[in-house]
Amino acid sequence: MNTRSADSLPLVADFMTRDLVTLTPDMEINRAMNILLDRRISGAPVLDSDGLLVGVLTKRDCLKAALDASYYRDWGGHVDAYMSHPVTTIDASIDIISATNLFIEKPFRRFPVMDSGNLVGQLSRTDALRALASQWG
Repeated sequence: MNTRSADSLPLVADFMTRDLVTLTPDMEINRAMNILLDRRISGAPVLDSDGLLVGVLTKRDCLKAALDASYYRDWGGHVDAYMSHPVTTIDASIDIISATNLFIEKPFRRFPVMDSGNLVGQLSRTDALRALASQWG
């Protein structure tokens, strides 16, 4: 954990998940969907060839692709056609209370976490709840 005084709030960086599954925009959508299913995750960040965050692919996005596939009888298409973008991100240095408020205000289940413009992790609703429980529970 980061070193702070006993009175300061924990930071997003203290509770975020750092080991992320990432996808690419040019990945076939059926392959990306199978990665989400196999890893039992509800979404993953999409990074371009330079490692920049360009979107997020969720199971909801994959449902759209599955409906298209059933209608057209073809699993065509790539992640970039279905991913959600632009992406709402949070900074690793904000406190967990501020991040939790964003979960209340926004419909997202997870936020990509950035530090100096780089993706460094992800904070989920579960991570935020775990952080609050460890502080006051």
